[in-house]
Amino acid sequence: MNPESTLNQLKAASPEGKLPSSYGVYFKNTLVALCHALEDHILQTSTKNPEAKPLVLVTFQQGKWYLQEAERYQEIAESSCKVVISAVPDSGLSAHPTSQLENVSLVNLETTDSLVNEWNLIILSPSYTAMVLCHELSEDEYIVQGKPTVDTERKFYGLWTFDKTLVAKAAEILTERFRPYEPALADTIQKQHQQILTTEGIALTDMTDVVSRVVSYLQTSQQQMIAMNRQARELWELEGQALRVSRNLNANKLQAFLRMAQKVDERDRANQIASLQVAALSETIGQMLDLPTLKLRRLRLAGLLFRVGLVSAPEEIFTKTPDELDDANLTFWRERSVFSAHLLSAMPELGAVTQIVTHHLEYWDGSGKPDGLREAEIPIESRILGLVSYFQELTQARSQRKALSLGEAIEKCSDRSGTYFDPTLVETLSNVIRLTEMGLMELPQRPSQLPNVWLEEAVTSKTSV
Repeated sequence: MNPESTLNQLKAASPEGKLPSSYGVYFKNTLVALCHALEDHILQTSTKNPEAKPLVLVTFQQGKWYLQEAERYQEIAESSCKVVISAVPDSGLSAHPTSQLENVSLVNLETTDSLVNEWNLIILSPSYTAMVLCHELSEDEYIVQGKPTVDTERKFYGLWTFDKTLVAKAAEILTERFRPYEPALADTIQKQHQQILTTEGIALTDMTDVVSRVVSYLQTSQQQMIAMNRQARELWELEGQALRVSRNLNANKLQAFLRMAQKVDERDRANQIASLQVAALSETIGQMLDLPTLKLRRLRLAGLLFRVGLVSAPEEIFTKTPDELDDANLTFWRERSVFSAHLLSAMPELGAVTQIVTHHLEYWDGSGKPDGLREAEIPIESRILGLVSYFQELTQARSQRKALSLGEAIEKCSDRSGTYFDPTLVETLSNVIRLTEMGLMELPQRPSQLPNVWLEEAVTSKTSV
């Protein structure tokens, strides 16, 4: 990747030269989906909070400017305090009414500037930040087959994030890259950026909807990509390409869910390690029971995602014990597995993982949720996840309830053995805790593998993950 690229400069400016987990190689179709999801968020939130209208910085890769995008940005400009678009002079934008709007500025790039190989969307608002940064692979980096002739097959190094620090830094970098073209405009952008950063009294935007929208767009773009390819290629060529595209898009969708799960942990200040610890300990129990590798992978992922349904939960869910909740919030808490499963169902490839999450609150005696399954009717992975999540919650303080020691927590689980929990699993967990207390093993704090994304390879199994 070009060292002058915005991505490379952001990486150099980041602690230890690290970029977020969303960094990877993306198909162009995926980038369109990501950008449209973030642009829709501008259109849908500006009317709700006019004081939080964003500053939007855009770079259109190689000056590609399509009429529908020009008209789209006319609407976006009306919902923004300022829009700055960079493209080569022959993009056609200067002749479009969008360019005549008072709050729209154009930066005419020289064809020798590496910015013409980038596709960037940076959104800075007092209530939220978001961005997509991308740089197309060079001809040498496309390696064997060379640069694709089909537009949707082009690939880009890229990332997407809502991290305020990263977005602010990227905006600074891009502004300085505009400066040689339009010094006065760069000063204006810088001033507006500072005003946004120092604005107070604006409520932060809940990003749940936009993350969900990203997932929906990615899924739709996958379907569109496959449909177009079916018309354009022979069947044998299509299937190989569609599979590659599917893996790429599935990975991006999964990243969105993992980010939602991380957001839940961030909101739960009393238990910000829940997902990692539950995934790790569930995996350990599964290993002791000699579960097959595929089941262990699914169990590990279910542990990371089992709380995703709490992403939009009332604050009381994270600050009170179930005994302290009012009727409405107690109902929300009891139905949390259903909410998580509903979100995950948007990704059919996660079918088996969704099934685990759906039934992790079923009880051994049949009194649990949502289907009243009992004993062996409950999937073994769900039984493990239900027990471990209950145990882990007890080891963390919540409201007036103090954190229990490992021994006290496992005793509480034993009290429910044969009613709520599978007696065999309680015994297995007890053995783990016993070994830990004897100093013969350490209680795992994170799963053995924590990749950015994970999906089962479709070529090795036709079963959904």
